[in-house]
Amino acid sequence: MAFISVFDVIGPNMVGPSSSHTAGAASIALLAGKMIGERITKVTFTLYGSFAKTYKGHGTDKALVGGILGFETDDMRIRESFNIAKESGLEFDFVCNNSDDEDIHPNTVDMEIVGESGRQLTVRGESLGGGKVMLTRINGVKVQFTGEYHALIVIQRDNPGVVAGITSVLSSWDVNIAYLRVFREEKGGLAYTIVESDEEISEKAVEVIKKNPAIQDIMLVKR
Repeated sequence: MAFISVFDVIGPNMVGPSSSHTAGAASIALLAGKMIGERITKVTFTLYGSFAKTYKGHGTDKALVGGILGFETDDMRIRESFNIAKESGLEFDFVCNNSDDEDIHPNTVDMEIVGESGRQLTVRGESLGGGKVMLTRINGVKVQFTGEYHALIVIQRDNPGVVAGITSVLSSWDVNIAYLRVFREEKGGLAYTIVESDEEISEKAVEVIKKNPAIQDIMLVKR
């Protein structure tokens, strides 16, 4: 018999009419905002499928902006996210992509994010229903990341021993790994190691991991 969570029945705590179009959208943007690790100054949202068709009526646009601002799904400020964004100096724009590509989930958004240092990040997210989400691309590389755990996202060269070094450091800091996945463009090219853990990962542990010359960048995402 399949297990059904109470959250699958009643949905998440949220502002808005739809768990898929509102809560899911806010969760996707909230995750992406945490990944860049600095104040965001500009973001372009490209909407696909039903997101593109109904985003104004379902409040998907306000939810996305609210998520980028760091608002949780039940934060009443989502209703005023446009005004809050403008007051804080955040530029935002929406583009509708009416592609009929069947490989793209109907509740999909691409986010092109720029931080105050000029750092850029592109993220694709999908709203799966019931407030659950999946990030499926980071800087064009296919990944799978739900944000349900504390996470470490490591961008690295696909060299032998890099992943072992990451797990060794986390073990020395008593971090229990729930999931570890490696995604890469090609053998020996750029790879993304995503470590999801039960415990919050220390920034000091991150600094130790960064010492490996094969590692280009690390994003620390706290629940």
